[in-house]
Amino acid sequence: MDDIKFMGEALREARRAVQMDEVPVGAVIVHKGRIIARAHNYTERLNDATAHAEMQAVTMATSAFGGKYLNECTIYVTVEPCPMCAAALNWTQIGRVVYGAADPKRGYTLFSPSLLHPKTEVTAGVLADECSVLMRDFFKSKRD
Repeated sequence: MDDIKFMGEALREARRAVQMDEVPVGAVIVHKGRIIARAHNYTERLNDATAHAEMQAVTMATSAFGGKYLNECTIYVTVEPCPMCAAALNWTQIGRVVYGAADPKRGYTLFSPSLLHPKTEVTAGVLADECSVLMRDFFKSKRD
């Protein structure tokens, strides 16, 4: 299934984030079965609170796609987007959001109505266990 394949690519990005001592969130944006952007968190490296994986991927995708609208694209992200990222995805009118682990403390689903574009489709829980373990292990290592 494509969702598992592309979430696997997002997980690969999240693992790169761990190697850089960044919070392990990875994202890929896909258009017609082809990855047009891949990114992970850069908040520590850039000293920029807005440098989330989704924001980095959107910047790359709009450049590669040649426009600000991504309504024919799907973003795969390892963790539920935060409100900032969901709002940015709204502005791009992204066609679909697929995420792995839920974020009950900081995820966009805490807000009603949704911060995503009304036409955006959402699929949650793809490879959720793998995504959750990566986050849990990262923060456990920080506490130890």
